[in-house]
Amino acid sequence: MKYELVIQNGQGKVFEVSELTDTVEYSTNRTGSPGKLTFSLLKAGDLSFNEGNSVRFSVDGQLIFFGYVFTKSKNRWDVIEVTCYDQLRYLKANESYAFIGKTAGEIIKQIANQFNLKLGTIDDTGYAIPSLIRENKSCLDTISYALELTTLNTGKIYVFFDDGGKLSLRLAENMMTNTVIGTKSLLTEYDYKTDIDSDTFNQVKLVRPNKKTGKADTYIFKDSNTISQWGLLQMYDSVDEEMNEAQIVQKAKTMLKYYNRVLRTLSIQSLGVLGIRAGSMVMINVPDLGDISLSKFVLLDRVTHTFKNDDHVMEIETRTIQA
Repeated sequence: MKYELVIQNGQGKVFEVSELTDTVEYSTNRTGSPGKLTFSLLKAGDLSFNEGNSVRFSVDGQLIFFGYVFTKSKNRWDVIEVTCYDQLRYLKANESYAFIGKTAGEIIKQIANQFNLKLGTIDDTGYAIPSLIRENKSCLDTISYALELTTLNTGKIYVFFDDGGKLSLRLAENMMTNTVIGTKSLLTEYDYKTDIDSDTFNQVKLVRPNKKTGKADTYIFKDSNTISQWGLLQMYDSVDEEMNEAQIVQKAKTMLKYYNRVLRTLSIQSLGVLGIRAGSMVMINVPDLGDISLSKFVLLDRVTHTFKNDDHVMEIETRTIQA
C-alpha cells in the first residue's frame, strides 16, 4: 500500500510528507459537517506550511482527500498535529437567503458561486422548493435543510459532499458500491442498537398559515397500530402558505412513512476499502442481529478510515435500517 501525503505552502513549494507520518485518519459524515483529515508528522528539513495551505492525500494512486489546513500544533519534540477540512468547511459561514421555487441543486450552485467554491456533479432533484427563507444561518445548514425538504417531499435521499475538491450532489442510489461487508467478509466487530427515542414519530401534524381566515389550517396523519404499541410520538411542523392541500397531504404521508419506524443503528469495524465514504450504499450481510437478519444495501451515515503503516481499517455507522 503506497501513501502520498502532499502539502503545498503559500509560496507554491510542495512537500511530500508521507515518510514523516505513521497514521492518517479520514472521516466523513453524510450530513452537517465537512470531510476531515488528521495526521501527525515530524518536522524535518525545510518543511514549512501554514493555515489555509492545501493538502492532498492519495492511496495507491487513488485520491482520498483534498482540502486545507485549519489547525496545527507542535510539541517540544517537533511533532506537528494537523487537522484539515475539505471545501464544505467554508460553508459554515452564516448568511441570509430567500429562495423561491429553486431546487436543492440550484441552491447549492448559487451559494457555491457566492463563496467561489468549485463545483462537480450536481444531480437534478426534480423538486423545486416553494419557499426557503433562512436568516443568519450557516450555508451548510441551509443546504442540509433544503435536502431534508427534498427528501420529505420526494422520498429520495441525496448526498452533498466534496468529491476530491469539487462540491457534488448525488442521488444516494447512484453511490452503490460492489463491496460486501459482513461476518464472513471484512467485518471484525459490530454494535447494534434499536430505539424509538431519538428520531421516531407515528403522528405528523402540519400547520399552514391562512391569512384569509386568520387561523391556521391543521393536517394530522397518524398510524394507530404503532401508537397502540409505542404511545403517541408526534412531529409538528409548519408549511408554506403557498402549498396546496394535495402537496401538504403528500408531504405528511412521506414524513410518516420515513419516521414511523424503529430506528436501527449498526456500527461496524472492518478492514478498510478505498472509496467508501458517508453517503455510499454498501451491501451489509450480518445475520441474526437481534430483531432482524440483515442482508441488504444500506446508506452509510458516518465513515472513518485509519491508515497506519500498511494497515487500513475503517469504522462505519448506518442508521434507519428497515426490517
